Amino acid sequence: MKRLILSGLLAVGLLAGCSSKETVVPDVPPSQLYSEAQTSLNEGNWTSAIEKLEALDSRYPFGAYSEQVQLDLIYAYYKSDDLALGEATINRFMRMNPGHAKSDWVLYMRGLTHMAGDRSMLHDIFNIDRSDRDPQPAMKAFRDFKRLLERYPNSPYAADAKTRMLFLKNRLANYDLATADFYIRREAWIAAVNRCKQIQQDFPDTEAARKSLPLMLEAYEKLGLEEPAQRTRELIKLNPV
Repeated sequence: MKRLILSGLLAVGLLAGCSSKETVVPDVPPSQLYSEAQTSLNEGNWTSAIEKLEALDSRYPFGAYSEQVQLDLIYAYYKSDDLALGEATINRFMRMNPGHAKSDWVLYMRGLTHMAGDRSMLHDIFNIDRSDRDPQPAMKAFRDFKRLLERYPNSPYAADAKTRMLFLKNRLANYDLATADFYIRREAWIAAVNRCKQIQQDFPDTEAARKSLPLMLEAYEKLGLEEPAQRTRELIKLNPV
């Protein structure tokens, strides 16, 4: 069944690639083009909105709608899952408008964009837990949300950023746990101990920190280090999984 679903997804992707063609946006006044782009945004027609907003951005880079066009593009790129263009537009906006009134929203959107980059469509479809996947997008998202809370503690996006940081903290801790488990299976005992210690130091209030204790105990026992092994046994009693 999974193979059939995957084949279907690939077929749809190929068809979309074959049928795609560049759309020419009519040369109409910027006010009309912007109004049409807003209609597309409100209808959730992200492709149409992006085409019109990109036309505005290229034809009138210093026009009356310039800043709002870029803000709308950031949102439309995110909603259409065009994360690379979204991040590039965010970084350009931050560079050109460092003190903008919506800087908190832009920083929040960069966090969302990085967080979306940590997803995998196939993992979601098949409900696969891949804690060992590259954590860089999650780390970037965590830093963005942390920066948002530090710079704009009263932002309307602060509460959601804080909630997302909790999720990301567990995601990053689980990655380190998967790495420690990999070292255990490879019998790299010292590397396993060091990674477990890092989890307990960086993410002490996570389930991964508790789960790292038995791995650390196994590594100490294999190394013949009885004193730290005994301390770890006591920690396991105090922090049951």
